[in-house]
Amino acid sequence: MDNKKKDEPQDRKPDELAESLDDLFSSISTMIKSELQGTNNHLELLEKMNVRVAEEYKGFGDLASGLRVFVEQLKCKSGSFNEYVEQIDNIEKQVTEFEAVISMLERYVALLESRVQSEYQTKIHLPNQQ
Repeated sequence: MDNKKKDEPQDRKPDELAESLDDLFSSISTMIKSELQGTNNHLELLEKMNVRVAEEYKGFGDLASGLRVFVEQLKCKSGSFNEYVEQIDNIEKQVTEFEAVISMLERYVALLESRVQSEYQTKIHLPNQQ
């Protein structure tokens, strides 16, 4: 029996050690699972964000494509106006030339008017003096 009493405490020590190691490994396993779950959650969030950004960029791409078509249509329309723009530019140039001619004619008419008034004044005063 002496042998049994000595064996019992020795049997308990390996059991306690085994239980402690089992607890340690369970805790480490739980910690690793938590870390992996956290990483998995981050990756899922990142995936959702990527999907959302992709949808936004797709919308931007559609908008840019629509704008490109609109600009092409405007170019076609503005091309037909180029002829009219050239005509307007020519008319503007002619108007500027006419304004210069009119200005010269106004000066000439003013000069003629001045001469006519001078002659008229001279003719009016000459008969009175004689």
